[in-house]
Amino acid sequence: MSDKESNKKLYKEKLLERQSEARMIRRIVLIAFIIILLIISGVVGGGYLYVKSALEPVDPTSKEQINVTIPIGTSPTGIARILEENGIVKNAKVFRYYTKFKNESGFQAGEYIFTPAMTFDEIITSLKSGVVMDEEVFKITIPEGKQLDQIATIIAEKTGYTDEEIMKKLDDRAYIEELMALFPSILTEEILHEDIKHPLEGYLFPATYPFYEEKPSIESIIETMLGQTEKVLGNYIGLMEGNEIVNSPHKLLTMASLIEEEATALTDREQISSVFYNRIEIGMPLQTDPTVLYALGKHQERVLYEDLEVDSPYNTYKIQGLTPGPIANAGEMSLTAALNPAQTDYLYFLATPTGEVLYSNTLEEHNAKKAQHITNQ
Repeated sequence: MSDKESNKKLYKEKLLERQSEARMIRRIVLIAFIIILLIISGVVGGGYLYVKSALEPVDPTSKEQINVTIPIGTSPTGIARILEENGIVKNAKVFRYYTKFKNESGFQAGEYIFTPAMTFDEIITSLKSGVVMDEEVFKITIPEGKQLDQIATIIAEKTGYTDEEIMKKLDDRAYIEELMALFPSILTEEILHEDIKHPLEGYLFPATYPFYEEKPSIESIIETMLGQTEKVLGNYIGLMEGNEIVNSPHKLLTMASLIEEEATALTDREQISSVFYNRIEIGMPLQTDPTVLYALGKHQERVLYEDLEVDSPYNTYKIQGLTPGPIANAGEMSLTAALNPAQTDYLYFLATPTGEVLYSNTLEEHNAKKAQHITNQ
């Protein structure tokens, strides 16, 4: 056989080999595609069946009557949870999404008699006609600028639970994940970051909360407060669009908490906000003392120079930008300021013993004011 014929034969063999490999690859790709399609179909189908089942009555044949109490001030999310706990709906989250989709609201507090055979629409109709209870048993007032351990103490004083019981529930990972499912618009994965000291720090909104039973569960107290946070933050979501620094509820609460902790009664919070924004924009540490105290776990009036060396992701003398999360709760004035900083060139501010806050553009100006108002005190 000549070299030419030999090369031709070799070429044909290689061509057949490549064609065989191509057919094999096509088969593998086809099989992989079919498998992926089956998996997607299974997930979608399973999800559809799950939601379809959750939309149906718990037990269409049941004649059992269940007494359910909806306290005044309970959020729609809290109502959904109460219904699930009492076996009236299969899934609180699905019921909550259903009411949102149907744009249902105006649910009333009261005493209800439900059955597991009721449909969502029947339950919603009943919830709109409740008899409002008007005798509160006690109130819990949460002031602005309180940290989670301080809030736990306030709750404990009113309910008889211990601080430790309350903090244990507030830091319980499994419960936090349940809350994330109940309040997805405000509780995101950000609260589970490894640097976060307490996932719900800053999330229990400062307000006065009435309760209508002698000793409500810790869960119902927490969820009532989170419901108020969800309601308030709903007014700010749209304002975060286009904001590069405060672009999520978590960052909004974080910035607002720093402003709240630095503010005094005489403070223009928008001015303090402008200082924080200006520092972040030029890569300058925020250097705000309350973050140092939070890192140390202390409640004290003054920060010592040695305190500034604490190694913590919350120490804004060591890190740049915002802390991993809020360091306290914040009121609406601080939330508004966090999204609407004044237009200034200020990089420094100083709170005087009288409560006045002085602002400076340069370190020299700041030190001069500090010598005049603080050092000589």
